[in-house]
Amino acid sequence: MADAEFVEFNAPHTPHPNAIEAFNVVLHTIKSEIVKSRHHWDKHEPKMWSRAQGLTDHQLTNFTVENDLVEVRSGPTSYGTIILGKIRIPAVNDELGEGFVHVRIHDPPNKGDQDVVFHSLFTDEGNRDADGHPTTWRAIQTKDTPLEFFNE
Repeated sequence: MADAEFVEFNAPHTPHPNAIEAFNVVLHTIKSEIVKSRHHWDKHEPKMWSRAQGLTDHQLTNFTVENDLVEVRSGPTSYGTIILGKIRIPAVNDELGEGFVHVRIHDPPNKGDQDVVFHSLFTDEGNRDADGHPTTWRAIQTKDTPLEFFNE
């Protein structure tokens, strides 16, 4: 399994057509996983998706890859390419500014975009107290949150 030490990612950049195609392959899954994550966290720690408070699931996932995938990074592995994407959530624009989710997908070699798979959403459990317990939670990132490798 890859981690940040073994994958060298390119610099953050606006998406090229191949990234747009790859994210469109898994768009339905991304939206489904956002809703599933939100419902899960709302049961355990509602602060995680607090920036979406008051939004319906449809409002939260009302984005398109063409308009809202604003930044990507990719890195090769022996088993394909890991692609990170920053997707704007148009319905979120609060005191922290616009809201974004960070998504990790994987494109195995040799089959074009036919076998692209969703891996995960970045849910930041942020700062920790002296006992190691999280003190902040954030699934919806700010524009300034760097797009970096994550394992969630």
